[in-house]
Amino acid sequence: MAQKKEKTVEELVINEENKIARADQGTKAAKKESLKFPVILLGAFVYAIGLNLFLRPLHLYSGGLMGFAQLIQEILLRLGVKLNGFNISAVIYYMLNVPGLILAAKKMRKRFIIKTIFSVTAITVFVSVIPIPAKMILDGYLANTMVAGLICGAGIGIILWMGACDGGMNIIGMLIIMIKGKGSVGHISLITNIILYSIMLFMFDIPTVIYSLIYSVFNSISADKIHTQNISSQVMVITKLGDTKPMEVEVMGRLNRGMTEINASGIFTGEPVKIFMIFVSKYEVPRLKAIIKSYDPHAFIVETEGVRIDGNFQKKLT
Repeated sequence: MAQKKEKTVEELVINEENKIARADQGTKAAKKESLKFPVILLGAFVYAIGLNLFLRPLHLYSGGLMGFAQLIQEILLRLGVKLNGFNISAVIYYMLNVPGLILAAKKMRKRFIIKTIFSVTAITVFVSVIPIPAKMILDGYLANTMVAGLICGAGIGIILWMGACDGGMNIIGMLIIMIKGKGSVGHISLITNIILYSIMLFMFDIPTVIYSLIYSVFNSISADKIHTQNISSQVMVITKLGDTKPMEVEVMGRLNRGMTEINASGIFTGEPVKIFMIFVSKYEVPRLKAIIKSYDPHAFIVETEGVRIDGNFQKKLT
């Protein structure tokens, strides 16, 4: 009886310690998430700067839902609706995002939806308040178009990097990637924009469509370069640790990634070594390296980014 009582007390203590540890982890995770909101705000501001200061003075059109919002505003103006100089495209953009957000709320994490709503709201506010210059800032249409694409893409990339989304077709793109496990947000947006600009051919002159398409290409390239969750990496770890189980458990537990173990030996020394092959996103690489180095500071780590992976590989975009 005494042994049973001691065991029960011990279990209670362990359970209580586990609860405290989980609560502590939850607090740290919440703090880490809260720090992402200022960065998302920065991304929204960068996007709005690229759009209003470099693209809008050229009377060119953005891609995705923002492009559709601009088209709707243009149609309203042609129909004689008086807007008194107010830029309502951002408000239209916000309204167009509502169905996509509702769809994403059923499939994606709550924290992603909250950050995305914050992102879409910030973009709407910044695009509405940042003044559009009467003349283009740089000399030449092409220079302004390219700079606009790079800046807007960087803003979108920052937002995606923080585990949020700027709304529009990027939400749909992320849903497609999660379901299929392939593709990239930038590429999916580019395909959508080609359809959009094909429609624009019937409304505007060809140069307007061509320059808008150039903007879209640079926007997609810039966004994909910063959106590190979308870049797959292969990491090879060579270690001389005798017992690697604790390290393996932490990698698989914290990153939720599988590992392939190969037993080998050094050619010159003949010492036994273990080689681990791990496939992660570029975003997860720093965390993986930190875990490995905490167990073996002398581990040899090789990273190859941008690898193409077929099979059961989960892309964690949020």
